[in-house]
Amino acid sequence: MSGFGTLLLRDLAQFLPGARKGNTLLPLLFFVAVAMLYPFAVGPNPNVLAATGGGVIWVAALLAAILPLDRLLAPDLENGFFDQWALRGIAEEVVVAVRLLAHWLSFGPFLMLAALPASALLGIDGATLRTVELGLLAGTPGLAAIGIIIAAVTVGLRSGGAALSGLLVIPLAVPLLIFGAGSLSNGGEGGIALTAAISLVLVAMAPFAGGAAIRAAREG
Repeated sequence: MSGFGTLLLRDLAQFLPGARKGNTLLPLLFFVAVAMLYPFAVGPNPNVLAATGGGVIWVAALLAAILPLDRLLAPDLENGFFDQWALRGIAEEVVVAVRLLAHWLSFGPFLMLAALPASALLGIDGATLRTVELGLLAGTPGLAAIGIIIAAVTVGLRSGGAALSGLLVIPLAVPLLIFGAGSLSNGGEGGIALTAAISLVLVAMAPFAGGAAIRAAREG
């Protein structure tokens, strides 16, 4: 348990907003920028903004989750940290599970907070905002899990890995977007429950799929 805590603190120090000379602020800044620019693109009609604002928040959350994929696992593999952890008896699955938690903590709660001012910019009312927040709470762990899996699968690529990661994440995240954003039009409960179920499955799969991919990259 102490090793788990040590790994988590190390990862949080790297991924929380404000670390690494501000690079980890990019997902949050991107999310806020989308919310600010969208009203200029579609016009100031409050009915249009209110009808589409929740979906825009979901799309912005997905794109913000993609931004840090190239630095989730690749630097540690290149610098030999996974080899050192393996020599100490720490399995790749454990490292990936900790990295998944750190990745979600570095963007999920902050996107939920950023959704509050974004809702004001997009004209979203209180009831819709509540549904959006619950949907993000249920869905962002799944987005983080998808990101970890894709980062592990592409970690051994020498070039083009970042572009391929983005292409792979989008179709895999479509179910989360369908049920998460769809919950805004059907009362919320059913869509949020399905979003949470998909997230739980992805979170349960991520350590094993990611660990196997990293082990193959190390041994290859």
